[in-house]
Amino acid sequence: MKGSPKLTAVAEEMTLPIWSAMRSRLTLGRRRGYTGSDTDLRSDRQADTMTPISIAGIQMPVSAENENITAMGKRLNLLMLRFPWVQMVLFSELCAFGPAPKHAQAMPGPAETAFCEMAARHKIWLVPGSMFERREEGIYNTAPVIDPGGQVIARYRKMFPFEPYEAGIKPGTEFVVFDVPTVGRFGVSICYDMWFPETTRQLVALGAEVILHPTMTDTIDRDVELPIARANATINQCYFFDVNGIGDGGTGRSIIIDPSGNVLHEAGNGPEMMPIEIDPARVRRERERGVRGLGQILKSFRDRPVDFPVYQRSGPTESYLHALGPLIKPTRPLHAEPVHRLDPAAVTPGADPQAAPVAHPKPHPGAQN
Repeated sequence: MKGSPKLTAVAEEMTLPIWSAMRSRLTLGRRRGYTGSDTDLRSDRQADTMTPISIAGIQMPVSAENENITAMGKRLNLLMLRFPWVQMVLFSELCAFGPAPKHAQAMPGPAETAFCEMAARHKIWLVPGSMFERREEGIYNTAPVIDPGGQVIARYRKMFPFEPYEAGIKPGTEFVVFDVPTVGRFGVSICYDMWFPETTRQLVALGAEVILHPTMTDTIDRDVELPIARANATINQCYFFDVNGIGDGGTGRSIIIDPSGNVLHEAGNGPEMMPIEIDPARVRRERERGVRGLGQILKSFRDRPVDFPVYQRSGPTESYLHALGPLIKPTRPLHAEPVHRLDPAAVTPGADPQAAPVAHPKPHPGAQN
């Protein structure tokens, strides 16, 4: 991604009869619409009123050829029938249409409207994974956040498209956090974002206590991602919901981690509904006393004695990073080395096949057999 992320500062609160949410964005070097009370969710008064929340991840088959919104609605209906106490639902990345930019839509648009109707019908917070969003300047990978009244209160655009494989998708530049009243603050990131720990750390620095992380990993590195998700939760002392798809949408193995780094659930490779109640008060206690009563990471980061040179675009590390070359897909060599094949009959039994073959003289035409 070129240029430093632009953090746009806007604080916007939408109030409903029961629920409200706040979308917050920051501008680098400036803070607008924020006060100490806006960002501090850990005051004594608030801590006394904070309550747990039940969140369900849905791991389901995703098609890249056909729309999946109808199937998502059916899965959601079944989830709410079986677990009516669920208050928030998270689907996987690109769940609506699969990893096919040809299905990109404007937002608001028909797909997002359908999700708003689902959220309002069940009176839940809904992050329906993400979908390709068509805008004037290009296509983004975007996750809408929908409140229980069916209103879109934020849209998060993936900051780190999976280059060079997610080619042609523009990176977002804004962080998104939102508040669930009496519960706490939530942050949103998508898939490859978590490979860059700065993204989660920024959300946590904005007060996020739970990270909602739809992903679509259909490659052989899912086993690598699981400890990355666990590390993100632990070093940021937060809950981390990493929901993957199956079929064209991933290899499954969604994972949910608590602020101590404990795995609350790891899914298999098939369809799953994963309803889990969490208590953000655990986050506040972990951040006060340390992970499992030990490292107080966020306080140590706050009190750090150094500003890391790697984040300075003109810093001493920049020349090395540029020396790594362009961000492109690997290719096969243009001129492959010729393969030398040996005639099995020309190899003496027991001899090293890499050694020079033994020459067998041709029989004289008049020789006896």
